[in-house]
Amino acid sequence: MKVLYFHQHFSTPSGSTGIRSYEMAKKLIEHGHDVTMVCGSYGGGETGLATEFRNGRREGLVDNIYIIEFDLAYSNKDGFLKRSMTFLKFAFKSIGISLTHDYDVVFATSTPLTAGIPGIAARWLRKKRFVFEVRDLWPELPREMGVITNPVVLKLMSILEWSSYRSAHACVGLSPGIVKGIHSRGIKDEAIEMIPNGCDLGIFSSGSERKWRPDSVSDSDFMAIFTGTHGIANGLDAVLKTAEVLKKRGREDIKLVLVGQGKLKPDLVHMAKDMSLDNVIFLDPVNKIKLTGLMASADLGMQILANVPAFYYGTSPNKFFDYISAGLPVLNNYPGWLADMILDENCGLVVPPDDPAAFADALESAASSPEVLFEMGENARQLAHKKFNRKELAEKWVEVVLP
Repeated sequence: MKVLYFHQHFSTPSGSTGIRSYEMAKKLIEHGHDVTMVCGSYGGGETGLATEFRNGRREGLVDNIYIIEFDLAYSNKDGFLKRSMTFLKFAFKSIGISLTHDYDVVFATSTPLTAGIPGIAARWLRKKRFVFEVRDLWPELPREMGVITNPVVLKLMSILEWSSYRSAHACVGLSPGIVKGIHSRGIKDEAIEMIPNGCDLGIFSSGSERKWRPDSVSDSDFMAIFTGTHGIANGLDAVLKTAEVLKKRGREDIKLVLVGQGKLKPDLVHMAKDMSLDNVIFLDPVNKIKLTGLMASADLGMQILANVPAFYYGTSPNKFFDYISAGLPVLNNYPGWLADMILDENCGLVVPPDDPAAFADALESAASSPEVLFEMGENARQLAHKKFNRKELAEKWVEVVLP
């Protein structure tokens, strides 16, 4: 069958962002299906296409995935209005693809929520099977974060959310809270499947061959890392406040490494400088292959989010699954399904939100208990293999897309 796949932020493993869509597309191809991936130009992504854009797009075959990339640059550093316009431009360009291309099934994944628009068009104007994947609950998340307060915008987003769910033949949710949110909009349980983000075990299994640390982190230092977006949702000021506590306690041997990009990164760098936090190291994004070497050298992965209740059960962060793939114990700073799982599986530590002293206590405890930390890391690796093997989850995903 021919699958038309819409993911605005698509990337191959050469990029520095999640590769869920790449792996899912490869699984479809492995089953003998054709995949056309429609995407934009994401700041942390790498599509594999190198030709010049012509008339606002370029296309070609990358790893047997036919990619159509629109010349629509997007970055987490962009302001709300610019990002919104980019989302809408991608959606409307994608409608043209959904109305003209030859395919049997259309699959669209958010964010953004506007990704559902070409799927809606395919369902009602061409009577095609449409499957919608929900990575975040919109408008619930931006409403709770206070990012969007305009009632008209929130209402329009709510209508688009409802239309996307109701138009889809099936919905995929990435976390328990997302599944619950889809169901609350009147979608029957049998039309919803939870398929969380998964672990790229093949990539991270070879990380020990490429071990490296930043120049300012010695081999004897305890290194905790965060790999992801430096945005409002991530609440990375919690790491800086914890670093300040550690510095006051004289724990210069505990280094906190933040890898990535985002709207708030310049502010965080400036804040760390003002606070004289030489125990916080900022790194630019690196591709998945290089990231495996950094993780192989790390002692702990930090799963950090702002203290927003909608996050507790409504997110499925890539970084958590990367950490456990690499056999890293995880320190989580908010309650919810991941915190519960970390405690149940004994694969890390959980601290309450907005409590830098407790965060610092946990880091000191981890640094002074290498045997316990090693056991947690092994438990994390076993969890990755047991419940979140991407290849097994991809098989389940294929069954939803092509029943």
